[in-house]
Amino acid sequence: MKEMKGIALKSLGIALCGALSLFSLKCGDKAAENSGDAFNRRAMLENYADNVIIPSFAELQGKTNALNDAVAEFAQFPTESRLLAARNAWEEAYLAWQFCNGFNFGPAQTSTGTLFQKAGVFPANASRIEEFIAARNFDNDLARDARGFNAIEYLLYDTVATSQVVAKFNNPDRRQYLRTLAAELKANIDAVVAGWQTYRNEFVSRNGTDVGSSTSILFNEFVMSFESVKNFKLGVPLGRRPGQTAPEPKRVEAFYSGKSIRFMREHLKAIEQFYYGIGRNGADGIGFVEYLQSVPNGRQLVAQTEAQLAVVKNRLNALPPDERLSQLIVSNFALVDALHSELQRHTRFFKSEMASLLSLTITFSSGDGD
Repeated sequence: MKEMKGIALKSLGIALCGALSLFSLKCGDKAAENSGDAFNRRAMLENYADNVIIPSFAELQGKTNALNDAVAEFAQFPTESRLLAARNAWEEAYLAWQFCNGFNFGPAQTSTGTLFQKAGVFPANASRIEEFIAARNFDNDLARDARGFNAIEYLLYDTVATSQVVAKFNNPDRRQYLRTLAAELKANIDAVVAGWQTYRNEFVSRNGTDVGSSTSILFNEFVMSFESVKNFKLGVPLGRRPGQTAPEPKRVEAFYSGKSIRFMREHLKAIEQFYYGIGRNGADGIGFVEYLQSVPNGRQLVAQTEAQLAVVKNRLNALPPDERLSQLIVSNFALVDALHSELQRHTRFFKSEMASLLSLTITFSSGDGD
């Protein structure tokens, strides 16, 4: 009897140990499963919505409204002083655009295309714009390279002297085309600002990591924005894209105003601030940096990313800020190409390694094998 009790107790002990081991294993699995979910993604999305995206679009809206007013005044009475005022308004609005061109989702994505496709395509197609003016084509179904900020830039700056630009606007059709571009740009941005008033809650609520989540969409837009600098603001003019056999300096952003370097600086600043979760008011909120720091090996990646960002900024600061990028590519190709090379090296930190550590999927193709 005593022996049977011993066997029973031993069996019970084994069963309890097995149950405890199973419980411990399950708890361990659950902890591992939730390790990436311990981070408050909702708080991160709230910061991005309330302090980064919505204020950026609000600033852009104000600047675009001012541009529309300045264009209307110039088109009504074309003078050199009004032209200069319109140019200044365009520059201010386009600087604000650099902080918004990476948010082409939600209200900024419609059946007729993204906001970038409607507002930010470059370079402008001068010959197509002139054809539209000659044909008196003033409707809102304009080609992407004949509309938006860069089409307005072409009309306001052109490649001739200021007095000659003003003289061209003696043509009422040219004045009407310019007014149409500015009004369309204003309408598109007004629509996005209005859309975020209702989209905001949906954006914050989709806080998972699946392909359709706001986290995934935001990350992909962030990476695409970075790659647009590397591939299109620099790669194409330098002749570094697949299929190119030589540099094409005239394909820089903002070719006609000659302010390419200034806008590129602002764009990279916007990308860096987004990475850290810094709002338009300068406040440092919860961003992808904090998200990375919450996962294994994330802090190491943050340190590596910051080190490479410093190298990129040094190369960027080496570019003369007041020189035309199109001319600099011809006169000092190596200087510009060095920046492109460092951006190329940086791609793996923002794209491959972030995606891997945060278990996010890249849903777009840059076409260059990165």
